[in-house]
Amino acid sequence: NIGQTNYAATKAGVIGMTKTWAKELARKGAQIRVNAVAPGLIKTPMTEKIPQKIVDRVVERIPLGRVGEPEEVARVYLFLASDESSYITGQVIGVDGGITL
Repeated sequence: NIGQTNYAATKAGVIGMTKTWAKELARKGAQIRVNAVAPGLIKTPMTEKIPQKIVDRVVERIPLGRVGEPEEVARVYLFLASDESSYITGQVIGVDGGITL
């Protein structure tokens, strides 16, 4: 996408930082897990400003065929913060309906 250089660079930086911190903290014996969540197109005040024509084109590319809900992203954060994810670190979890497949 034109004009997305800053966005792409910062996203790559967050991914690199997540993986580096996860490895460094694990090697030090810290019981701190570091993960990132990468939402796709989610219903938010920001995405409500996107013209419907563009949203429809994006949704056509999403295997699950819809825009995500904020609660779906929140549940991933809750899972990662729980003991249920105690063996997960250094991961980037996509919550995007499969668009990045």
